[in-house]
Amino acid sequence: MTDDVTPVFVISVAAQLADMHPQTLRQYDRLGIVRPQRQRGKQRRYSARDVELLREVQRLSKDGVSLEGIKRIMELEHQVQALQSRVSELTEELEAERSTRRLQSDLSRVFAAGSAGDVVTLARGERPRPRSQALVVWEPRRQSGRQLGR
Repeated sequence: MTDDVTPVFVISVAAQLADMHPQTLRQYDRLGIVRPQRQRGKQRRYSARDVELLREVQRLSKDGVSLEGIKRIMELEHQVQALQSRVSELTEELEAERSTRRLQSDLSRVFAAGSAGDVVTLARGERPRPRSQALVVWEPRRQSGRQLGR
């Protein structure tokens, strides 16, 4: 089974699938609009994605866009895809960093029992308010193994 980026079509088949003349595909290759992969002997091989690009070029051309305009549109679309991919990577990195910080924050909290028997969370180094007379009853183990009061 092949995917849409595997080069499988010779130029005559790709031209037929895109409803174009093979010479048009050669021109688009020379201009860098649609660049098929090359096999031994420099034979062009087009993927299903290449054929879709050829159809898009044909549509833009019929709408009156020049070949230079089409080339620029394709370049900009490629840049947009690359930027979207980078944004996704950075979003994943940011979420991983946030998760790590939340975990570290959870490990640095101190829990105390309030005067009414309720559980109170204190920030590290914070003391209970004098009126509440809270007593520290549990603190998560820190990575270094130190616990409060030891």
